[in-house]
Amino acid sequence: MTENSSGKMQGGITPMQQMLASGTGALFTSLFVTPLDVVKIRLQAQRTPFSKVFSVQCMPWSIQQPKWKCFLYCNGLMDHLYVCQNGNSCTAWYKTPTRFTGTLDAFVKIIRYEGIRSLWSGLPPTLVMAVPATVIYFTSYDQLRDLLRAKLDSQARYIPLVAGAVARLGAVTVISPLELIRTKMQSRQLSYRELRVCIQSAVAQDGWFSLWRGWGPTVLRDVPFSALYWYNYELVKDWLCTRFCLTEATFMVSFAAGAISGTVAAILTLPFDVVKTQRQIQLGDMETLQVATPRSSSTWLLMQKIRAESGTRGLFAGFLPRVIKVAPACAIMISTYEFGKAFFQKMNQERQLDNVERSSIFQTDQSHIGGREKGHISED
Repeated sequence: MTENSSGKMQGGITPMQQMLASGTGALFTSLFVTPLDVVKIRLQAQRTPFSKVFSVQCMPWSIQQPKWKCFLYCNGLMDHLYVCQNGNSCTAWYKTPTRFTGTLDAFVKIIRYEGIRSLWSGLPPTLVMAVPATVIYFTSYDQLRDLLRAKLDSQARYIPLVAGAVARLGAVTVISPLELIRTKMQSRQLSYRELRVCIQSAVAQDGWFSLWRGWGPTVLRDVPFSALYWYNYELVKDWLCTRFCLTEATFMVSFAAGAISGTVAAILTLPFDVVKTQRQIQLGDMETLQVATPRSSSTWLLMQKIRAESGTRGLFAGFLPRVIKVAPACAIMISTYEFGKAFFQKMNQERQLDNVERSSIFQTDQSHIGGREKGHISED
């Protein structure tokens, strides 16, 4: 049931329904994954509170200015850079009523003393970009995959790989300037008018490409990840359906395939993730200090530097935390998305059947009326 006309159904559902399904999946993923990252940040904040941190993570030692702290906040969809000055604008992570002895203890005490809503502190601002980025990404992937299969008249395994890479490239390109703007607003606490002036001056000084600062490392991590993820996802999903004699993937099949493919892609792209993290923290340096952007070394040179300083293991630093974060996020996102698509497909099929029944009833009624009219004419 594939139609190529604009705005019509592709794969049984419309692009708008694909967007609704991916947006719902993004919200569910954020709700499930964000508490894990909030607890991680709270534990990090406890180990290095602002009273003991002096410019360690965001500022060169030679510059004696207020105390800063940078960290990456992940809502399960994107990594966002948060910059704090003396704990301001980050009180949710540095206002600790008691000490935590571990992850489970942190969950219990945060809920008991601060309320369950604290587990989602900092989430709403990140969703402004993460949800649209996910909607663009997933909808583009489905549209590109179906288009390539229709044009090439093929079910080749490389199609998900190509569609995934191109879809992610487009989503990163659209969102990258918005994430830079969010970092500027959050680090400098600018009004919208001040932000406009700030962006205009940056464009006048460094050109329009300055709005895509940090785009390169993000693309080098996210595009290979996406290509590997979708390739393995379609492969594992088909294998599981064959293994359990299923005509269509169930929720659990999508969940398992998403977790497995997400884990494989996360491990293989981990060196690029290490580089991207360093670049994001470097971006935090420049925004908090309000200094001109230094010309950064290439990704490959930075990888060589990490390897020279920390060995090959340095390129795979944070292996376990990344897998623990990525696997459930991928599983929840894709299974919820596939469930949403299946819901809309069923709804559309029922509508079509209803329309067919109504049409047949109408035609039957018309034929009966026509028969009666002919009978009356013959009698006359």
